Amino acid sequence: MTVAALNLDQRMARAGRVLGYLAVSVPIAVLGVLAVAVVLIGAVLSVAAIGLPLLLGGTAACAGLTRLDRRAANRFLEAHIPPLPPAPRAAGGPWRRSLALLSDRALWRMAASLALRAPLTILALALALVPIVLLALLVELAVQGIGGLGGLDYLGPWTFGPALGIVLGALALPTAVLAIAGLDALFTVLRTVGRALLFPRAATAGPVREMLAESLGDQSVSIAYWLPDRGRFVDEGGRSVTLPEPGTGRAWTAVDRDGRRVAAIIHDAALDTGPELVDAAAAASSMAIDNERLKADLRARLEELRVSRLRIVEAADAARRRLERDLHDGAQQQLVGLSLQLRVMRSRVDDPGLLTEIDTLSQQLSVAMAELRELARGIHPTILTERGLGPAIAALCDRSPVATECHVAIDERLTDQVESTAYFVVAEALTNIAKYSGATLGAVDIHREGGELVVDVTDDGKGGAELEGGTGLRGLEDRLSAIDGTLSVSSPPGEGTHLQARMPWTPREPT
Repeated sequence: MTVAALNLDQRMARAGRVLGYLAVSVPIAVLGVLAVAVVLIGAVLSVAAIGLPLLLGGTAACAGLTRLDRRAANRFLEAHIPPLPPAPRAAGGPWRRSLALLSDRALWRMAASLALRAPLTILALALALVPIVLLALLVELAVQGIGGLGGLDYLGPWTFGPALGIVLGALALPTAVLAIAGLDALFTVLRTVGRALLFPRAATAGPVREMLAESLGDQSVSIAYWLPDRGRFVDEGGRSVTLPEPGTGRAWTAVDRDGRRVAAIIHDAALDTGPELVDAAAAASSMAIDNERLKADLRARLEELRVSRLRIVEAADAARRRLERDLHDGAQQQLVGLSLQLRVMRSRVDDPGLLTEIDTLSQQLSVAMAELRELARGIHPTILTERGLGPAIAALCDRSPVATECHVAIDERLTDQVESTAYFVVAEALTNIAKYSGATLGAVDIHREGGELVVDVTDDGKGGAELEGGTGLRGLEDRLSAIDGTLSVSSPPGEGTHLQARMPWTPREPT
């Protein structure tokens, strides 16, 4: 009897939570439709200046309503949905900011969630109101029918006697039970729908994580895999993970297998009140988690290899810059000094034979200085460091023996690794065009596509180039892979060559 009473109390509490959630969710759904409409209007008007304020306002409204919806789902439905992460601020002018917003998948996920929320919330409200309205009607009719016991001429909304009123009153009790059961079932449905619509999609969510999330009822669950030889936890991608501290709203449970640490399950701190569930799930999935740990270990090793290669590239670039500065400040300055001394000597000499020898030395010195400048430029171009990728690429194209068109659509500085990699890709490609292609015209196009910097170099030569054909292209491929870039070459015989390099778009940090 006590268990039944406790179960009824829980069902009534959940029914009350459903009504509380709907009371909050209905206004959010109505306002969400308006916010989505503003975003869509802003998207249509993004070609005009007025579109950006509408996009910004609609985005802020969608984000605010989504945060309120998450809080309501967590408060009333115990959905355990993590907070909405802050959106990155779009930089640049109005057009760039509009493009960034229109290409933001998170914005369109929020808009789709709010658009779907409206009809679903109205449907849920209707389902919740049907048993409540029926119960209220039965109670009202029962009260009026039973009230007829006090008089012989009782007339209710319909003519019926007290006996029928008593029957209706008796029916009110099972109707109330059915109403509570219906609202309790609606609680589970709303929580499931809320998680599906509001929970952020994980980029890498393996089947083990999904299984744990389902069994624990916590969609925010993540797994940190223990790598004993490194003494740290990593995620599925091999990146380091810091376990949550007490008081942060998150907690973790160790997963051990055969007496050794395998992983840690990171979950909502509320699950700590019933640790048996988490411990049982951890024990049941320990073998699968151990298998996933081996994959995470491999990814961690690959990530360390990538970082190591990047450090090698950075060290080589730093050495190039130092050598270029040494040549400029040392040998080149000495040659400039010698050139000035020869000019002074020439002004003091009248012997024609000696003047001829001085002029010959001056010419040889000028050639040596030009070759030294070219050598320093090949080691690391000063113009790239001082003025950026656009002017450096334009200078490369101007010096190319083959007529080369140049188009660089970049208006901001990128990191040294990206700029130097793009520069040496173009330098190597133009060198190959001049030496091997037999081309009469080349073209360089550098632009941005989404989150990537794209370098295209084409020529009208004889084609037949291959990545495996020379050490230069293989070296570029290694250099690109160190910064998560790719290199591709299309060179059908007789149809010219198209070399394309793609690398992450990483703006330089402001100094």
